[in-house]
Amino acid sequence: MGLYDYTLYSILKRNARIHRQQTAWICGTDHISHQAFLATVDRLTAGLLATGLKKGDRIAVLSQNNLEFVYLYGAAAKMGAIMLPINWRLQPEEVEYIIQDGAPEILFVSEDFHPLATTLLKKTDRRLSVFNMGPACGDFAAFTDLLTQDGSGAVPDVSADDPFVIIHTAAVAGRPRGATLTHRGLILANIQGMVIWQLSPQDCHLCMLPLFHVAGLGVSLNVMQAGGKNLILAKFDPVAALKHIQEDRVSLFIEFPPMLSTLLDQNTTLGYDLSSLRVLGGLDMPETIKRYEEATGGVFWTAFGQSETSGFVTFAPFFEKPGSAGRPAFLAEVEIMDPLGRIMESGQSGEIVVRGPLVFQGYWNLETDNAYTFRDGWHHTGDRGRFDEEGYLFYEGRMPEKELIKPGGENVYPAEVEQAILEHPGVREVSVIGVPDKKWGEAVKAVCVLETGISLTAPELIAFVAEKIARFKKPQQVVFVSSLPRTADGAIDREAVKAEHGKPQPV
Repeated sequence: MGLYDYTLYSILKRNARIHRQQTAWICGTDHISHQAFLATVDRLTAGLLATGLKKGDRIAVLSQNNLEFVYLYGAAAKMGAIMLPINWRLQPEEVEYIIQDGAPEILFVSEDFHPLATTLLKKTDRRLSVFNMGPACGDFAAFTDLLTQDGSGAVPDVSADDPFVIIHTAAVAGRPRGATLTHRGLILANIQGMVIWQLSPQDCHLCMLPLFHVAGLGVSLNVMQAGGKNLILAKFDPVAALKHIQEDRVSLFIEFPPMLSTLLDQNTTLGYDLSSLRVLGGLDMPETIKRYEEATGGVFWTAFGQSETSGFVTFAPFFEKPGSAGRPAFLAEVEIMDPLGRIMESGQSGEIVVRGPLVFQGYWNLETDNAYTFRDGWHHTGDRGRFDEEGYLFYEGRMPEKELIKPGGENVYPAEVEQAILEHPGVREVSVIGVPDKKWGEAVKAVCVLETGISLTAPELIAFVAEKIARFKKPQQVVFVSSLPRTADGAIDREAVKAEHGKPQPV
């Protein structure tokens, strides 16, 4: 490691020296101290190197949240490997594509996903070492087989600018793109979060979002760098979450609808003490946010960010400027740009662009996309917005080439859903849009034109799409029309479709 380098592994060493026996990670009944965490990471690193894994090789993980997952993140940081976490909610074809794109040398799979992994491994010509996130199981070796070394051997030289994780974003043109994040970008994002949220070793983060998601991973790293503890849930479980909030004095978490409303509703009968919660962030309805703040005295933070920006780049308490996405934070320059590359004045709408040390390294193996995304010396987010006179960012939707729907915080590109719908022989044309939804924040709606003489119901089409792409991407609403509006050049007029069909569905 160079004179000026500081990596995510450096944080683990500092924590083990300073915070020693303080709890770093909680998962089930396991309470792992900072010293014990470092020791296991060191042994795992030695075990991975012994398999022939090298710096820069990818470590794929198909698993819900668990301790093994975070040990792998630690070992990758030490040896300079690149984590390739896979969204387990995707369909098999999508998982297969990510494995082909990331080209890992080793694959870790929790038992729930062994059948999927086994099927995919038969279809690839890559020779992967495969491990279970637990004891040996069939063709999957035991995770503990990698912990037999003493952890004291030589390791590769790792730079702060080396890639650390590839997070595949939603499919813009039918295929996900791997956003490559570095040690430096994530560490600086941590520092920014630590300052804004005033994080300390006394903080406890409830990690309910998946560790393949930039928010789940990013806030865990924020709290880890502050010397605090992370409490891992395999997935969102409202009763377990409420119990942990009270017993472990959870102070922060990030959520997407309907997580918070579910917790508050459940607690009206369970009655757990939520007073330790002081920082929540994400997306939600104003009435739900108000219920949380009144119940706890905590603050709900609004923000704007992407995987491509190592997390959030604007922040503010929600009720400081309702409707905004906050103001630019300390380590990101955020502007609004017109199509000619000119920075726009306050009040003018355009594309949100970002530059600074939090911007990602680029999309994995997509140089043409990178050149376009980084044109004019800025990262073009594909999102529209405007600043007011006080410097608050107001989000105004997506640019046409990157229109996005976010049901429950997940990213869904209309083009991908449209492609799946058009595989049905009974559908001639379709326009997929996002519509407001009280439970999920935003829902996927398909406006379809059927072939002449075809009879098709909405449930039948929804079930068909659910077999093609991840279930969270399938339409929640389907309407059939005789024709779709057109622009002057003959293309489907998406804005006209939104105007006619984009209102919330009556309850």
